[in-house]
Amino acid sequence: MTSVLSFLASCTLIAASVRAQSSEDTFSYVQPLNTTILGAYGHSPAVLPSPNATGNGGWEAAHARAQAFVAQLTLEEKADMVTGQPGPCVGNIVAIPRLNFSGLCLQDGPLAIRVADYASVFSAGVSAAATWDRTILYERGHLMGLEFRGKGAEVALMPVSGPLGRSAYSGRNWEGFAADPYLTGVAMEETITGVQDAGVQATAKHFIGNEQETQRNPTYNASIAIDYVTFEAVSANIDDRTMHEIYLWPFANAVHAKVSSVMCSYQRLNGSYACENSAVQNGLLKTELGFQGYVMSDWGAVHTGVASIENGLDMNMPGGIGVYGLFPQLGSLFGGNLTRAVSNGSVPESRVDDMITRIMTPYYWLGQDANYPSVDESSADLNTFSPRSTWLRNFTFTGTRSRDVRDDHGEAIRRHGAAGTVLLKNENGALPLKAPKSIAVFGNDAGQDTQGFYNQVDFEFGTLAAGGGSGTGRFTYLVDPLSAIKTRAAQDGALVQQWLNNTLIATSNVTDLWIPALPDVCLVFLKTWAEEAADRQHLSTDWEGNAVVDSVAKYCNNTIVVTHSSGINTLPFADHPNVTAIVAAHYPGQASGNSIVDVLYGDVNPSGHLPYTIAFNGSDYNAPPTTAINTTGKDDWQSWFDEELEVDYRYFDTNNIDVRYEFGYGLSYTTFNVSDLQASPIEADITSVPGSQPIQPGGNPMLWATIYTVTVSVSNTGGVYGAAVPQLYVTFPDTAPAGTPPKQLRGFDKVYLAANQTQSVTFELMRRDLSYWDVISQEWLIPSGEFTLSLGMSSRDIRTTTSITPVSGGNYTRRAL
Repeated sequence: MTSVLSFLASCTLIAASVRAQSSEDTFSYVQPLNTTILGAYGHSPAVLPSPNATGNGGWEAAHARAQAFVAQLTLEEKADMVTGQPGPCVGNIVAIPRLNFSGLCLQDGPLAIRVADYASVFSAGVSAAATWDRTILYERGHLMGLEFRGKGAEVALMPVSGPLGRSAYSGRNWEGFAADPYLTGVAMEETITGVQDAGVQATAKHFIGNEQETQRNPTYNASIAIDYVTFEAVSANIDDRTMHEIYLWPFANAVHAKVSSVMCSYQRLNGSYACENSAVQNGLLKTELGFQGYVMSDWGAVHTGVASIENGLDMNMPGGIGVYGLFPQLGSLFGGNLTRAVSNGSVPESRVDDMITRIMTPYYWLGQDANYPSVDESSADLNTFSPRSTWLRNFTFTGTRSRDVRDDHGEAIRRHGAAGTVLLKNENGALPLKAPKSIAVFGNDAGQDTQGFYNQVDFEFGTLAAGGGSGTGRFTYLVDPLSAIKTRAAQDGALVQQWLNNTLIATSNVTDLWIPALPDVCLVFLKTWAEEAADRQHLSTDWEGNAVVDSVAKYCNNTIVVTHSSGINTLPFADHPNVTAIVAAHYPGQASGNSIVDVLYGDVNPSGHLPYTIAFNGSDYNAPPTTAINTTGKDDWQSWFDEELEVDYRYFDTNNIDVRYEFGYGLSYTTFNVSDLQASPIEADITSVPGSQPIQPGGNPMLWATIYTVTVSVSNTGGVYGAAVPQLYVTFPDTAPAGTPPKQLRGFDKVYLAANQTQSVTFELMRRDLSYWDVISQEWLIPSGEFTLSLGMSSRDIRTTTSITPVSGGNYTRRAL
């Protein structure tokens, strides 16, 4: 058995050796294969056995009930409890009627219950993060939880913190929140709390290092054998410190929030498939973070049976073998194979008992055994993943079919979409609109979708309010911008003209298009598609978006651009003198048009801020996906995370690179000021090393203890009501290890203020906020020396600073500099 300590220390030494011997200074799309240290792939030592759950942290009573349930199961029933089956939901654990267990229904996804009718489509994770509003993050999660519950789904396959956003090009960044572990961690914790307060199990995914879609699964050659692997999935090779401070950080928030389940990811991690990697599942998740729930696989991410079970996987989804379980004729790696493995001694039955105990503990903790709605039968008809013809077991439906669970959630979705809208440019008071009498609307993103409300492919005509893949939603209605603009403009008796063919706009003299004269304002709507299983090819808008803007702005001196995008667009037209305003609306969900009109007309003062950095060029970003290899070895797909902690703004700040719009940036129709920044310690003697306490969900409880309070006065110095987002960044002292970023987000709030109103805002700095992960001692340590606390409205709009010295000679309050 390898201890967690020795495993992580060995990871550090391996990573350091790789960096020392690598001749690559920067990433390229075709990654070289480093065989000097790691052989053909990375190395991840075993951490065994998988630790048993104890139920500590508030789950003790539910844990005891789960153990009593397990004690009544036969071996075959135990196999059923950990093995998915085809059925009405995306994932299904079958019922055991004799024990009054009705089974588990697992449903996508991060912005809607996807396989269901009469359900809402909420804003995407990137839009929610752009609100920088803890209340909205909680409310969004809670309302989604209510809809999952109403449709009879015990388990919601959300939220997402992997991908985090290491690469600007990752196809699923929009499902997650922000290219920052702190902001993502807060979003995870608030969302999970909201979902589980509705009585639904939340699933933190994808654990861990899932930062690209390209080669996330093996390549098969069916001409040799149906499951013959030509290339294994890409291996995300991550050093110990980077793992803790960047990628594990938000999952720690998730566990601290008592998330029910964690979904392991598709790709390999330091050479081992994530769903059979004992170092992260047994070592980091279950031991270091004290996770008491269960680890489920992503769909088809299981490649071994006994090894996956030993290495910490608790539930195999959807139950079949291979990618998405598409080889049902080969059976399941769990199921009957598990019963045989227990019978022949390959797997201890006690390990299986713990797997089921982990599955059933959150079930009892959330009271899902009493009066929980049955699965809505409409899901069975909409589920193309496992249609009725594939079912191997019978499923009983007792509740009302096609239950409408939307309630009044549309109004909240409209409000959330507006709150996450980011105003990037606003010259000469172009916005808000002042009752224009002639409006020209351009762009194929403006109008109603022409290919239906459930799009899984990039489509030319129609507004884009959600991305593609398992993270999408099934709209019951979608308010497009053009319709919303026409409705609003009618109040002013305005003329609205429209041109929705991007090719026509880009290749025409637009003065030939409008009637009778130059409009008061030209609104250009652009979109950028992104989806699961594919990374983005570029960071521009789609469908000739740049050319569309150039064509319109050439003649229209009041051109306002609105983007609906999965995330980063490089916006080369931002410097055009006739482009007076730019608005990033991301994927706002079903009320998209109303949300943007509320902002354009000033009914809502924009308060969104960027959860990522917008650079001048795509080539300015580091860490692109590994999209090809120049070798033929089966294990040769490798992605070296050599940038370490330099993700997004950390990279741009470290290398002093100019950007177009920095992380945390966002304009308003009013102005704000901050003053009187102060910091005070909570205790007199703060030690570098945290005190030793029994591990609770989230890890050592000392890491979550507040050790400093920081206060600042925030004032609305403009003429209208609005919301400020003060952001607290921490600069570590020089005694911190090399590679520590120049500053890191460690606090934020959203403050709603009337004109001329001032409010005091308090930030609580926890021990882990002022700590780095020490790879030698395997502890979170506060370095000695002076920290700088910077308070601003973005990562580069710093308004005031102060300093603290937590651990040596200066536990005092210092006034702002």
